[in-house]
Amino acid sequence: MPSQVLSLRLEPEDAPLETRGRLEALALTPGEIALDDAQCLALLCGGDLDVADVLLAAFGSLPEVLGAAAGDLVRVAGRSAAARLRLVRELARRMLIRPLRTRPVLSSSQAVCDYLRTALTGAPREQFRVLFLDRRHHLIADELQNEGTVDHAPVYPREVMRRSLELHASALLIVHNHPAQDPTPSAAAVDMTWQLIEAGRHLRIVIHDHMIVAGQQVVSLKSLGLL
Repeated sequence: MPSQVLSLRLEPEDAPLETRGRLEALALTPGEIALDDAQCLALLCGGDLDVADVLLAAFGSLPEVLGAAAGDLVRVAGRSAAARLRLVRELARRMLIRPLRTRPVLSSSQAVCDYLRTALTGAPREQFRVLFLDRRHHLIADELQNEGTVDHAPVYPREVMRRSLELHASALLIVHNHPAQDPTPSAAAVDMTWQLIEAGRHLRIVIHDHMIVAGQQVVSLKSLGLL
């Protein structure tokens, strides 16, 4: 993110009461809320439309705003607004993860993609995550294994397998994100996946897929014929 954008720290102080009141009234109108992205962000930021505009300029879009790192949000919008924005993302993540615990993950590809977009879109550094599944392919846990730089996160197959045994997982979905939003899998990512497949084979732990989140895109290595 450009440093000059981060320097535009705006505190959402008392917004004009008429602006905040108008946005609140629209949010409380029955039916679909008739607010655009900037107005939704403004209401979360105390009714300050200027802060909302700066957030969108800094991060690019609503998903990227909600997925941004806490420190970046604080620098751009102030502490109170950053806390509200982080809370919205967390509530969305909790709603989307619930179905994955109650029905087979492998038959819920759209639900998985929606969850992964919410969990990883906007993350400023590459994350390596593992979705641990039981024998019925229900989600046991989604855990961050490692966080790296903008283009690399270290992966340790032995640690992944150790954690799988601790959770009594029978299968895994491997996930990482590309902050640069290019969904193309690297040769290193494909090689690492095959290392995990081989490690899991000896323990009867199946690696079902490796998914890459790049912005709003979710790419499956299996669907690309790489697994």
